[in-house]
Amino acid sequence: MPIFRYKGYRQDGKESSGSITADTLRAARERLKNDGILPTGIEEETAQTSRSGFSSLRRRVGLPELALVTRRLATLLGASMPLFEAVTTLMEQERPGEMRSVLSRVKERLAEGKGLAAALAEERPLFSESYISMVAAGEASGALDTILERLADFLEEQEAIRSKVTTALAYPLLMAVVGGGVMLFLLAFVIPKITTVFADNKAALPLITIALLKVSNILRQGWWLLLLAAAAVLFAYRRLMKIDRFQLRRDSLLLQAPLFGALLQKLLLARFAKILGLLLSSGVPVIRAMEITAEAVVNRAYRIFLGEAKIELIEGGKLSTTLARSPLFPPLLIHLIGIGEQSGTLDAMLNKAGSAFEREFDTATTRFMALLEPIMVLAMGLAVGFVVVAVLLPIFELNQLVK
Repeated sequence: MPIFRYKGYRQDGKESSGSITADTLRAARERLKNDGILPTGIEEETAQTSRSGFSSLRRRVGLPELALVTRRLATLLGASMPLFEAVTTLMEQERPGEMRSVLSRVKERLAEGKGLAAALAEERPLFSESYISMVAAGEASGALDTILERLADFLEEQEAIRSKVTTALAYPLLMAVVGGGVMLFLLAFVIPKITTVFADNKAALPLITIALLKVSNILRQGWWLLLLAAAAVLFAYRRLMKIDRFQLRRDSLLLQAPLFGALLQKLLLARFAKILGLLLSSGVPVIRAMEITAEAVVNRAYRIFLGEAKIELIEGGKLSTTLARSPLFPPLLIHLIGIGEQSGTLDAMLNKAGSAFEREFDTATTRFMALLEPIMVLAMGLAVGFVVVAVLLPIFELNQLVK
C-alpha cells in the first residue's frame, strides 16, 4: 500500500506532520480528515524518500523483535514505572540498530509532551493502525500495560502462524527448485550430447523423443526469448495490480482456488476475528475497529465487503446480520458473533472464533502438506522418468536394427 507524507493542522491549531498509508491520495485525505487533521500538503513517498521508511523498517525490524519490545514495555509499565522512563530504559537496553533509533525518536516526542500513541503514529510504517489505536485506547482507559500485553500476545501469535506457513512451504519450494534445476540441466546440457547418437540414424524417432528434442532446442536457442517473455509477464502483472478491479479479481480467484483457497479463507477469518476482538476488548469504538480491521485484512474481497458492513453498522445494523449476507463468512462465525451481540461479550466471542479458525488452519495445513509432499515427489519422478524414457526408447530401437 502506498505511503503518503503529510503536513497540516489539528483541530486545536497545532501543526502536525508524519506519514500515512492509503490506497489513493483521496483515501489519505479522508483518513486525515477522520483523524481531525486538516492537511496542507500530501505527497506520495518515492522509493528514494521512503528508503528509511517502510521497506527499511520492515526489513530491519521483524515481528518477533516488535513483540519482544511491546512485552518489555508492558512489564515495565505494569511495575508502575513512568512511561518516559520505561521507553528510555528500553532504548538503552536495545543494541544499536533500527529499533533503538525508533525508540530514541519516540522518547524525544514523549519529552515534547506527546502521548505514546501520537509518538508511535509518526513511525506508522512500523506500528500499524491497529497497534496505534489500541495504544490510544489503553492511554484513555488507564490500562496501557494490559493492552500492551494483549498486543504482545497477538504479535507472537501472528509470528507463530507466519513461521508455520514458512516451514510448511520450505520443503515443496525446495523440491520445486531442485526438480526444476535437474530438468533444466538435463534439457540444456545432457540431451544435446545424447542427440548426436541419433544424428546418423535414418529411422524415425518416437514422438516422445521428438517432443523432448524440441523442448531442448527451445531452451538452448531461445532462452533469451523465454526470459524476455517472463519479464514482460511480470511487468504486465505489476501494472495490472495497480488497478483496483484486477486486484479484486485476483483476490477473488485466490479464494476459489482448490485446496489453497480454503486455507487462505481460514487464515483471513482468523485474522479478522482476532484483530476485531482485540480492538473491541481494548476499548476501541466498533466503527473505528471495523475500519482498522478492514485495512488489516489484505484480501480485497473481504476489505470491500467490510467497508460496506461498516456503513450498515453506522446506520444501526447488527454485525452478525450484515456478515450473514456474504458467503465469505461461515455460519460458525456469524453464530458466535450473534451470541456475543446478545450477551454483550462480542470481543470474547470474536477471540474464541479466531482461535477456532487458527486451529482449523493448522489442521488443514498439516493435511495439505501431507498430501503435497508425495505429489511433489511423484511429479519430479514422472518428469525425470519422461526424460529417461525419451532417451532410452530410440536407443533400444537402434539395438534392434543392429541385431
